[in-house]
Amino acid sequence: MALKDNKKIIEALTAAYSTEIAGHAFYNAAADAVGDEKGKNVFRHLAGEELEHVAVVSSIAESLKSGAGWMSYEDALKKGRPDASKGLPIFPRDNELIQRLRKNQTDLNAVNIGLESEEKAVDFYGRLLKEAKEPLEKTLLTKLLEMEKGHLKMLRWESESLIKTGFWCGEMEYSVEKETD
Repeated sequence: MALKDNKKIIEALTAAYSTEIAGHAFYNAAADAVGDEKGKNVFRHLAGEELEHVAVVSSIAESLKSGAGWMSYEDALKKGRPDASKGLPIFPRDNELIQRLRKNQTDLNAVNIGLESEEKAVDFYGRLLKEAKEPLEKTLLTKLLEMEKGHLKMLRWESESLIKTGFWCGEMEYSVEKETD
């Protein structure tokens, strides 16, 4: 990989790192803000996956900076997962997403903020994937993109549930199998 390309992807991964940290903090705040236990579980699950992404993108960025190159998602996750004995990294307690949630602490607003965030993540990783050149890079970015698409689908289902029935995480009124990207 050319030095210029390497610098560009490191900058992109650094931006992704900050975004994933903000997402992790937001989903934890959303889990605390929503009333329904199933809704809390959805946001806790998303927070956990965002934390996983933090570990992966930081490991990849460090590997690229050191000249070691790309690694698999699984290897990056193992390398980047915080040591439980040392505690988790300190995350910002407040960000723009959390501020928006505080202004309107409804379940639907929490879902809508999450939807906007995940749509941006899908666009971001999609653009990086289009520019990817190395097989391991493509595989890793595809994994991140698919996970973000999964988050987006999950939040769309929750939005539909809230809008159509008013039930949070209730029975779905449509077939998940028919859902498209």
